[in-house]
Amino acid sequence: MFDDALISQLAQELEAAERTRTQVEHFSKRYSGMTMEDGYRINRAWMKIKAAQGRTVIGHKIGLTSRAMQISSNIDEPDYGTLLDTMRYTCQGGEVLEIPAKNFIAPRVEVELAFILKHELRGANVTVQDVMAATDYVTPAIEIIDARIEQFDRHTKAPRKVFDTISDNAANAGIVLGDIATDARYRIDAQGTDLPWVGAICRYNGVVEETGLAAGVQGHPAEGIAWLANKLAPWGEYLQAGEIVLAGSFTKPVPAKAGDVFDVDYGVHGKLQFKFV
Repeated sequence: MFDDALISQLAQELEAAERTRTQVEHFSKRYSGMTMEDGYRINRAWMKIKAAQGRTVIGHKIGLTSRAMQISSNIDEPDYGTLLDTMRYTCQGGEVLEIPAKNFIAPRVEVELAFILKHELRGANVTVQDVMAATDYVTPAIEIIDARIEQFDRHTKAPRKVFDTISDNAANAGIVLGDIATDARYRIDAQGTDLPWVGAICRYNGVVEETGLAAGVQGHPAEGIAWLANKLAPWGEYLQAGEIVLAGSFTKPVPAKAGDVFDVDYGVHGKLQFKFV
């Protein structure tokens, strides 16, 4: 296990990487024996730096929810990170949102659903039924993932390990939500909707790039929310009322750069349209 001094050092490296838009090399390569717990401790230390800067937590994200991604990462469970107020971008119904590309290093776009909670969820025995009862509504969501730690090692081209991704806030960098005041379709009734069958078409510069159903997230998107509530319990943490929880992507990530336009169509649940500028 890493000592506190190393945890603090690596958290500062992540903060500097994000600020300067300069990636750092894999922690797992530089420090052998790194564990998932080390990764989460580094992430928490980084989030404390953010809190000291005045940033506030608005929720959480769940990643690596598909079986294929878990196998490729040599793990048997998802990972998670923290959503901050400065990460949120809001689409007005019918308008194309502009997102500054300079805010990211190597952004990629994933298609998801987000759960907005009306009641807290405390582990360690939270079920899908508990999640559904605690949910105010579900809404279309885009996660913008990024890599403050290199996705592939600059020397060996080896992919980063899951410990690195966890340290790097589970790769989270942004979240795009729709404004329910300008398009009521963004507010999905969690109880009255068969959530696994909610799907989306992701158009990238006018071309259909990805399609998917929310069933791709562990069979039901609420599964990951229950898992997260239970996973936070040993840390003395829980999901709070009012928080946004990204349930996990049901499409592959699409790389983005300045000039790229995305039109993500959730059918009866509205569209999220945005452009990197």
